[in-house]
Amino acid sequence: MRGISDTFSLRGAKKKNRSVMTGNRKSVIGWALYDWANSAFATTVMAAFFPLYFKAFWSAGTDPVVSTARLGMANSAAGIVIALAAPVLGAMADRGGARKRLLSFFAFLGIAMTFSLALIARGSWQTAVFVYVAANIGFTGGNIFYDSLLPSVAPPERSDAVSSLGFALGYLGGGLLFALNVMMTMKPDLFGIPDASAAVRLSFVTVSLWWLAFSLPLFFCVAEPSPAKERTLRRAVQEGFGQIRDTLRHVRQLRMIVLFLLAYWLYIDGVDTIIRMALDYGLSLGFETQDLIMALLITQFVGFPCALAFGWLGGRIGTKRSLFIAIAVYIAVTAWGSFIHAPCEFYILAALIGTVQGGIQALSRSYYARIIPPDRAAEYFGFYNMIGKFSVVIGPVIVGMSGLAARALGCQGDLASRVGIFSIIILFLAGGTILAFVDEEAGRRQARGNVGRTGSDDN
Repeated sequence: MRGISDTFSLRGAKKKNRSVMTGNRKSVIGWALYDWANSAFATTVMAAFFPLYFKAFWSAGTDPVVSTARLGMANSAAGIVIALAAPVLGAMADRGGARKRLLSFFAFLGIAMTFSLALIARGSWQTAVFVYVAANIGFTGGNIFYDSLLPSVAPPERSDAVSSLGFALGYLGGGLLFALNVMMTMKPDLFGIPDASAAVRLSFVTVSLWWLAFSLPLFFCVAEPSPAKERTLRRAVQEGFGQIRDTLRHVRQLRMIVLFLLAYWLYIDGVDTIIRMALDYGLSLGFETQDLIMALLITQFVGFPCALAFGWLGGRIGTKRSLFIAIAVYIAVTAWGSFIHAPCEFYILAALIGTVQGGIQALSRSYYARIIPPDRAAEYFGFYNMIGKFSVVIGPVIVGMSGLAARALGCQGDLASRVGIFSIIILFLAGGTILAFVDEEAGRRQARGNVGRTGSDDN
């Protein structure tokens, strides 16, 4: 395509960017609706139907502990790929002004692979893993460039509220489509669908179409910061690597960013592992599928108002204090979750998770956006997403491997699965401890001192 080979920047690079740092309503809503769009994948596919279908259809007849380990490895494989590429892709986007272009590439990859899940035959767990990993790469890769547009649509004083709006819409939109998909699988005859298995396949299709349709407002309504000058693809790649090298050379001057990323790496590891493995854990305890689906719906619809509430709370008591509250809730949930026996307890845990899940994600994103150089947001959000994906590499593997180790040591029944869940608690404790040493004002000063410092000359 000539637009990519001739220049890596958007064609509108020379136009006035009306949305940058103004936080106007059209650009804010357009940006936030992408969370509404791709959260359908996180809810219907990642958290619910893929784990269910993987265990019951693509890995039918396999020991539950083995299928859990396979699922953990699939999540980890996707995390490794995007984690290794994220910082360089972000730096390239900064230098070439192509955040939206790269966002569209990864979004369409995720959309196409999600659609493809509907075509995979029974027992083909290897194919299912490959397609799921590719869909995850599209989902998480797109989020790098989506997150990096936050400073373009919201000034620092509004970043908590705007970031929380995105997550709130994500919970609502993802929850609405998920509720429809659940109805399709529980009563397929009402929708003219042959059976529940066909309904799950059709759900994968609806997620891909939903993701596509609601991504469009971002592409039409949100502008991005323009680079100092247009660059060819080759030049953007060269300068992107130079920008990464420059950042690594000056990492000592960015101590608050490093500390925050380390804390985030640990506590978000626990959050993401619970998101991805909770349904599988419930199945291992012998809970009915309907109970687990209901718990996910509770999380989604509790998460919508609570994500907005955390945006307000961050403005009232401070973002860092609000993060500590969320971490404390997760510690309590993880400890209790390893001892539950009844579905009603699972419902209560789901509601508690819903109160803080969106908040910890939204406030982490907005807190980080305030302590990074704004002209290099895609690069720094590349590091942010790299840390998040490397945490996903560790978390599911810890759950899977600790469960296998417990089984090898003679743990019977569901005790091995309980050991795996309990092992997550140390991540929240360690992450919260390191977060206590992060100073936002010092981080802002360090970011201002590094604005414009790049590995290549702009002139």
